[in-house]
Amino acid sequence: MLKFDFGVGNPESGYTKITPAAEYEKSVGYGFSNVKNVHAKDRDEPSALRRDFCIPLDTSFLVDVPDGTYRVSILLGDEIAETETTITTGEGRLVLHKQRTSAGHFVRSSFSVWVTGSQLKLTFTGRAPRINALEIEPVPAACTLFLAGDSTVTDQPTDGYPYSGWGQMLPLFVKADAAVANYALSGRSSLSFIGEGVLDTIWSKIKPHDYLLIQFGHNDQKPDEARFTEPFSTYKETLKIYIDGARQRGAYPILITSVQRRFFEEDGTLRDTHGDYLVAMRELAAAEEVPLIDLAASSKALFEALGTEGTKRLFMWLAPGEFMNFPDGVEDNTHFQQLGGIEVAKLVHAGLKDLKLQPLSLYLR
Repeated sequence: MLKFDFGVGNPESGYTKITPAAEYEKSVGYGFSNVKNVHAKDRDEPSALRRDFCIPLDTSFLVDVPDGTYRVSILLGDEIAETETTITTGEGRLVLHKQRTSAGHFVRSSFSVWVTGSQLKLTFTGRAPRINALEIEPVPAACTLFLAGDSTVTDQPTDGYPYSGWGQMLPLFVKADAAVANYALSGRSSLSFIGEGVLDTIWSKIKPHDYLLIQFGHNDQKPDEARFTEPFSTYKETLKIYIDGARQRGAYPILITSVQRRFFEEDGTLRDTHGDYLVAMRELAAAEEVPLIDLAASSKALFEALGTEGTKRLFMWLAPGEFMNFPDGVEDNTHFQQLGGIEVAKLVHAGLKDLKLQPLSLYLR
């Protein structure tokens, strides 16, 4: 286990001290990506882990580790001031959202992270972020929720903020007993995801008692040969490859109908743009006795309740100058900003809970 004590005071026994000057170096294997806006305070209290801390403003703490699953435990707080900290891992996977502590109070938060690229990356934001202590422990036997899908699911790049997929936000709703491995990619259909070898990557990593969540449909509609599938023939046949492959490896498949786009009829109801792909997936789930989350139905109810104006807060409807990464603004009725990703992840979380699958239910917050 790796243990880090942040701040400027003497370190807790068994912990490595991390000061604001600890910039990442390959030879060391850990440190802040940018120390320019990292500060520290020592409140001179008795506890070594609580007396001092770093204030990591818009920076990441990087730790070189072998690929795999790790349980991360973080201590946050301040003896004399209120704090607010948000933490993402990797490419913006949300694990802690606006965690607040009042003066004199501390919170220990734990979550599991699926690490690829031999580096754990924890990015800090928030109005008054803190990090007092950090422990990292490998947990190779932990359950993993693998995600296969398209741009509405994927981890959108951090330089595209607030652009987000629901899979990127799902870790927020999963306990430390399980990790989310998001292999969804923009522009992929059920067919091209296989053709590009992404499903083979999942097969090389998935283990018995893991879960495979599958959402395709947006790009199966596209006319090009690499992506197109016909709902009642090749779409079903292709999805069955995912189902059979998971079961052959002792893992559990879960089908998810495509999240709705933001297109409204004049009467305020949502226009269905996926048609027979939704019907085909529901039929396949019934025929193969695969658990189904009807995200098309739940997102339709949510979007209709919010209406044409309210849904703009969820989708990538951005005013010029509102976000630095989109200076000219954007109007996108398919993809989500972070709030939308969170709200749709809530629907998926609710759907998983409604399935009452064991032991999966034990891993959900």
